[in-house]
Amino acid sequence: MSNKKILVTGASRGIGLEIAKGCLEKGWSVTGTAVSSSFPDSMNSNKNFKGVHVDLGQLVDVQATLKPEIENELPDVLINNAGVFRDADMMADDDEWLRVWDQTMNINLRSSSILTKWFINQHVKNGTEGIIINIASRAAYRGDTQEYAAYAASKAGMVAFTKSIARDFSRKNIFAYSVAPGFIETDMAKDAVDLLGKDYILKDSAFDEITQPDEVATLVVFLAEGKIRHASGQTFHINGGSYLL
Repeated sequence: MSNKKILVTGASRGIGLEIAKGCLEKGWSVTGTAVSSSFPDSMNSNKNFKGVHVDLGQLVDVQATLKPEIENELPDVLINNAGVFRDADMMADDDEWLRVWDQTMNINLRSSSILTKWFINQHVKNGTEGIIINIASRAAYRGDTQEYAAYAASKAGMVAFTKSIARDFSRKNIFAYSVAPGFIETDMAKDAVDLLGKDYILKDSAFDEITQPDEVATLVVFLAEGKIRHASGQTFHINGGSYLL
């Protein structure tokens, strides 16, 4: 389909930016979200791109901005990529620890889940085919350091949610996949690199370099093509060999 419509969250930088670029290169129409950061001029000048600013941590904002986008401009593919990676040390004050947990769950899991619900409801209503791609993390499978336990838990929830969607809706031509990157060289991972050091990040890797976001984007764009329907529910791992299933 040369006229696929894509909705990708967190599209102004990192993995989401590379995904949006890859979809545009296919000639697809892309709606990308960001909280407040600007999109590159090369995307803003592309007639097939629309940038939307929305705070995924605020349900009212998500409902006002993205629910109409899904109901009125129903995308063929929903890519839940946006996420936060915040430090919450077990020794921190309870209120601060819970604040990070709530913020992480709201953005990483709650918002992606409600977007998926709206997407499914509309496709079921229309009797049309849809593809959901959730960008999870290797942390969903191998955990993370205790400072980032909230992140790991949110991504594990995303994987389980994806499997549940696939089990019930694949027969209705709605297919769901998870992609589980390891450490990717993005702005979001910079805090972890600063905290733990590059040597620590790479100690379990089969490579001497951190995975680049365009590799993840290549995999996501392939899944968005809809060529492997019977892989619905599966997780695709791209982690530099830092763990193998």
